Amino acid sequence: MIAPLLVPLLVPCALPPLARRATARLTPVAALWCLTSTTLVLAVCSLAALGTLTLYGLLALPAFAALGDLIHPLSAAPALLPLAGAATGALAVCAWALLRSAVRQIGEYHAAKETADAQPTTGDLCVIDSPDPDAYALPGSPGRIVVTTAMLRSLNPAEREALFAHERAHLSGRHHYHLAAIGLAAHCHPGLRPARAAVRLAAERAADEAAATATGDRQLTARAIGRAALAGRAARGRRPTVAPAATSGPVPQRVAALLRPPLRRCLVSVASVLLALCACLSLAGAGAGALTLHRTIEIAQGERPSG
Repeated sequence: MIAPLLVPLLVPCALPPLARRATARLTPVAALWCLTSTTLVLAVCSLAALGTLTLYGLLALPAFAALGDLIHPLSAAPALLPLAGAATGALAVCAWALLRSAVRQIGEYHAAKETADAQPTTGDLCVIDSPDPDAYALPGSPGRIVVTTAMLRSLNPAEREALFAHERAHLSGRHHYHLAAIGLAAHCHPGLRPARAAVRLAAERAADEAAATATGDRQLTARAIGRAALAGRAARGRRPTVAPAATSGPVPQRVAALLRPPLRRCLVSVASVLLALCACLSLAGAGAGALTLHRTIEIAQGERPSG
C-alpha cells in the first residue's frame, strides 16, 4: 500500500536536472511542451498520492470508517498513520497555495486588462504612457501587445518590430497557458518549483526563434531583446505572472543563443525520454495506490473485491 504511493512523491525530485538537459537538447517548442506536460502529470500524481494516503488514514479511524459504511476501520501498518497525518498537512498546504496562486494570477490579469482596455489600441498594439520601459504579451480575445512609451523610446524602429514579433509569437503560441499551468503545478511539490524557470526559458527561446525567423535577422532580434532588457531593469510596473515578456528569463543566455547560428536540435532526446519515464512511473504509482485502497475499502465494506 505505502510503497507505490511513495513513487509519485519521490519522482519529482529528479525533475530539475532533467529539465535543464531538456532545455539544452530539445528545440524550444518541444522543450516547452515536454516540460509543461511532464510537470502537470507529476503534480497531479503527487496530489493523488497525498489524497490517497489521507483517505486511508481517515478510514483507519472508527468515526470516519462509520461514515464510509465500513464494517470495520481499515487496518493500518504502524508507519501508515504518521504518513497519512503528514500527507493531510501537505495536502492542506498545497490547496491553500494553489488557491492563493490562482487568485493572484486572476487578479493580476484583470488589473492589466483593465489598464490596457483604458488605452487606445492600434491593431494588436496597446501603448501605455509610462516612464517605466516595459512590454509584454497580454492574452485575451483578442490578445494584445502592451508596450509603454518609455520602451518605444528605448528602441529604434527596426528593434521595435523585432520586439513586437517576439510578443506576437507568445500570443500565437499561447505561451500564457504554459506559464499559468506551471505556476500552479509548482505549488504541488517542492521538486517542481525549478520547472517554472525552465518553462519560462523555453517559452522565451521559442519566441526568440520565431522573431528571428519573422525579421530574418538574428542579430537584430538579439539586439532588440538585449536593449529592451537593459531598459526594463528599472521598471517599477508589475506585469501579470501569466503574461510572457521579451525581457524576462536569462536574457544573456538567450542573446548568446541568437548570436550563434541556429543549432540543430532534436524533437526527442534522452532527457525527454527520462521525463516521460518519470511521468509513467508517477502515474503507475498513484494508480496502483488508488486501486489498492479501492479494493481494501470493498473488503472493509463486506463486499467481494471487483476485478
